[in-house]
Amino acid sequence: MQVIRDDGSLDPRLDPGLSIDQVVALYKSMVRTRVVDDRMLKLQRQGRIPFHVGSLGEEAAIVGAAAALRDRDWIVPCYREIGALLWRGYPLQLYVDHMFGNAGDPARGRQMPDHSFSRPHRYLAVSAPIGTQITHGVGLAMAAKKRGLDECAAVFFGDGATSSNDFHGALGFAGVYGVPALFLCRNNGYAISLPTKEQSAARTLADKAPGYGIPAARVDGNDVLAVWTAVHEGVKRASGGGGPTFLELLTYRLGGHSTSDDPRVYRSKGEVDAWTRADPLAKLRKHLEQRSAWSQSLED
Repeated sequence: MQVIRDDGSLDPRLDPGLSIDQVVALYKSMVRTRVVDDRMLKLQRQGRIPFHVGSLGEEAAIVGAAAALRDRDWIVPCYREIGALLWRGYPLQLYVDHMFGNAGDPARGRQMPDHSFSRPHRYLAVSAPIGTQITHGVGLAMAAKKRGLDECAAVFFGDGATSSNDFHGALGFAGVYGVPALFLCRNNGYAISLPTKEQSAARTLADKAPGYGIPAARVDGNDVLAVWTAVHEGVKRASGGGGPTFLELLTYRLGGHSTSDDPRVYRSKGEVDAWTRADPLAKLRKHLEQRSAWSQSLED
């Protein structure tokens, strides 16, 4: 599923109808996420923070999904979704305090960097073991359904998590009980260093969901408007009692898995260069320019 065409125009059949101000807000949030990423990487290399998990190249999949959710919906993050938390108005200062583990850190230094949380922003604490947050999200969605609340749980995870035990247990429960959950798989090509094609024999990761009675779709995860549209439809389905949705957001991790990883060891420069040309920020910027919605003052 794609909304933004190569020339920057929109597919009229899938145009979500967002105002230009809404699209500009998405672009600003994606740029902010990338700038924060860049600064955290530099701070880690300087030895001022111990660790960072970036989202370079995956900003559209994260910000687009967060923007399509309602304020009352829950975000169950993996560990790259700080852009989603900042979109919801989380103070940047609190995030930086957490990264330094200083006196202002909401976790009081008892959690790894990039393992943020915020109850007021309905953003669950990050769970580091692979895939465990998927069952947490289903439990949250089941609770909302039992209590008669019009709330969804949007669970983020990577392609590697689809091979975890928790993934299968969670989808089994979600399908049987028809819970209001959105399974947002950021398929960025690698589970740390393991290519997706080497960790699953499924034709696509989206093919795993129908076996549990869950509708699924593949979305261009570098197209923020396609992500927004797909997640918006998933929220409508869940809110209307239609149960969960699985979305495979096809994107690419342009940086390392974390600051502890050197991706040059397991992937080629040509591959990275090819995906760099599909940069989600460049894609949306081209659309803004096509609509004459960007200016030098905004750029400044």
